[in-house]
Amino acid sequence: MSDARETIRLDKWLWQARFFKTRTLAASVVKAGNVRVNATKIAKPAFQVGEGDGITFPQGTQTRVVVVVECGSRRGPASEAQGLYHDKTVFEEKVPRTVTPWGKGRPTKKDRRTLDLSHKPPLE
Repeated sequence: MSDARETIRLDKWLWQARFFKTRTLAASVVKAGNVRVNATKIAKPAFQVGEGDGITFPQGTQTRVVVVVECGSRRGPASEAQGLYHDKTVFEEKVPRTVTPWGKGRPTKKDRRTLDLSHKPPLE
């Protein structure tokens, strides 16, 4: 008997695991060449993935790294989708935006003059 492992299309798995809102969006990210499976760049949405495969792809401003745990049979609720993968992504802490010295909103003319004076080199 052959020990064939269960596989599923890459774009379909990314959609079922709820990383992308539509399967078309998942396919477009794969076609753009932004997805790696086991460190190999993949450009075909029909590429077959199965249990144990590592997938690296961009999502928003982060790069996600996940390992396929299960292929899945449907796009169920989020709690079910989280069981399809093991997340190995290292999330970076968001850097808070610096607060402007003049408070909220746009600086006044007086604030701009003060800022301009503070950045000019001293006269010799």
